[in-house]
Amino acid sequence: MGMTIAEKIIALAAGVPEVRAGDIHTVNLDRMMSNDGTTHLTVDMYYNKLKNPRVADPKKMVFIIDHNVPADSPKTAASQKKMRDFAREHGIDFWEGQGICHQLMMEHYVRPGELIFGADSHTCTYGALGAFGTGVGCTDLLYGMVTGSSWVLVPETVKFNLVGKLREGVYPRDLMLTIIGEIGASGVSYQVMEFTGEGTKSLSVNDRMVLCNLAVEAGAKTAIFEADEIALAYLKERGREPKAVFHSDSDAVYVREYTFDLGMIEPVAARPDFVDDVVSVKEVCGVHIDEAFLGSCNNGRIDEMRAGAAVLKGRKVSDHVRFLVVPASREVYLQAMEEGLIDTFMESGAVVMNPNCSVCWGSCQGVIGENEVLISTGTRNFKGRAGHPSSKVYLASAATVAASAVKGEICTVDMLD
Repeated sequence: MGMTIAEKIIALAAGVPEVRAGDIHTVNLDRMMSNDGTTHLTVDMYYNKLKNPRVADPKKMVFIIDHNVPADSPKTAASQKKMRDFAREHGIDFWEGQGICHQLMMEHYVRPGELIFGADSHTCTYGALGAFGTGVGCTDLLYGMVTGSSWVLVPETVKFNLVGKLREGVYPRDLMLTIIGEIGASGVSYQVMEFTGEGTKSLSVNDRMVLCNLAVEAGAKTAIFEADEIALAYLKERGREPKAVFHSDSDAVYVREYTFDLGMIEPVAARPDFVDDVVSVKEVCGVHIDEAFLGSCNNGRIDEMRAGAAVLKGRKVSDHVRFLVVPASREVYLQAMEEGLIDTFMESGAVVMNPNCSVCWGSCQGVIGENEVLISTGTRNFKGRAGHPSSKVYLASAATVAASAVKGEICTVDMLD
């Protein structure tokens, strides 16, 4: 019986010829990432709970400050200092002020065939390059840090067959929100979403990151694409070689299969307060907004910067809307500057921020007040996610967010003409 891509990665990490869904295996971790959301807790446990603390392999570790940048309080400053000091003491790669953790990991570290733990739920992003990335808590991260290993319950795999091509004005974010809306927020709980089919060939690595990143919002353990020529070209451009390139076997076992025709996808929005409450943007047009956000680990790359700037070119942000634009990394920011996108945003009246999690995290920038409404390219729209418990968050694509910022209410791009 054959294996899926995810099963082959786990088997390689476990040093066994094959694994099956439901098996439990000890695995060697290729890399571990932790950000300022919980690293200070990991460091505290390291010093206060372990009898003989040690870092098994500092080269496998990456620390990234991205959630509250710059520090917004003395408490945050203290926890971030703890990260800096620990990284220096142990020779751990350390990033601060240069971007969101998952964007930096994709730009500089992730390789096909790797098994990666990250102390952040959207670590599943790394499946865009054919890696098995999954989020863990700070206790599991600590165990991996001091042993270089962990355990994995092999998840079942669900196949998502993509056919056709997205129409102009429709984006990968519309596709993934549509998928989540159909299968539900717990539709693939502790399962792998494997994206396959001829439709994947029309998706860039950036596009694939959008799909894999949001997989956790459907309950997935991870999501993954085959590391095809598109992924390998991305890797080569960045001077990296794959650890292993796997393909699912023809007789691999899938617990379910879905097919989505990309040509049938339309612009959509997720209504408050559930990411799977997905409707056509047309159904929520006219909803007054107070703030718009373009950024996050899901939708803050150069493709989204271009889409947003194209809408704003020659237009102005509504007087009653605060529009925050936050590139996902310094690399994205610099490219946006080079292409003149930052000029377009600034001339339109948007506020361009430093690369960080920003409004998606909802604790340091763009916090919304009582009964205010935000339209966002962030990852989540839970109650209170971006501020006051009575506030509302709608999720949509970069183009829809930019158009709404101009009109002052949720709308489609064609409603601006």
